[in-house]
Amino acid sequence: MRFADIGQQLRAYRLESGLRAEEIAARLGVSRAALYRYEKGEVIKLDTIRRLAELLKISPLSLLGIGVEYFSRPLALQERLRQVEEEAEQILQLGGALCTLVTTEAYDAALAEAMAEAAGTATERLAFHAAAEQALGLLTARKRLYQQRRPSIIAMVGETALRNLLTDGIAPGLRLSDAVRQRCILAARAEAENLAALMESVPMGLQVGLLTDAAPTGHFMVLRARDRAHLCASPFLPDSPPLNAIGVGMVTAADEAVSIHQRVAESAWREARKGAEAAARLRLLLAETRLH
Repeated sequence: MRFADIGQQLRAYRLESGLRAEEIAARLGVSRAALYRYEKGEVIKLDTIRRLAELLKISPLSLLGIGVEYFSRPLALQERLRQVEEEAEQILQLGGALCTLVTTEAYDAALAEAMAEAAGTATERLAFHAAAEQALGLLTARKRLYQQRRPSIIAMVGETALRNLLTDGIAPGLRLSDAVRQRCILAARAEAENLAALMESVPMGLQVGLLTDAAPTGHFMVLRARDRAHLCASPFLPDSPPLNAIGVGMVTAADEAVSIHQRVAESAWREARKGAEAAARLRLLLAETRLH
């Protein structure tokens, strides 16, 4: 058994359960420190894995990293994605409006402002604030890890998704004042400009294509490490509401699932607009949305 992997999955499923570490440790009959040691990769008995699976309402095979891992909470899926990115050498993304790992600090700032305002009006104010802090922390950790490791990235973003981003701004699912919403729209436009610049310059290890003829019906990533690959399919975006989002994401290392998604992404990449052509198309979209 790969105890480090079990520990990572345990942390992700703890976030998925919505239970605090203290609650799980108490029900398991161990200290919170012991639970954290399990999450860091300490040896764990099979009986403890079985009991943890019962507490978390999942299959023991999921904790062992066998089969498909399902997540209904954005925070849990983002944590699991962060873990997989720690080992990834190549990342293939299809769908969405942006490549999250290469967004600017202005994107982070706009998202933080939007979540701070939404937390002030949320019914579950304290819970929303805590979830927002975790979400922003995970985003920061993922981007810092990318800057340190620099895995190669091929990302295909959708023109329809970009049009929606330019119209609605960052964090469209949050209830915001007109002033903050306008700043989120301006930040989205700046992010699209940055994306166009990346398309033109093609930095080493980063390629971004624009899908114009057929909009992706989903959003997924294939992440390849030295000894295995993972598929992450997600209905959640980094600027989704951190609480009460509806959807189910999944992570799997199953060969068949990885292979078919890889083939779809490679086919889409052949059809995507790239380089100066993609940048020009994106700047035309910026001009069109400015008129409305």
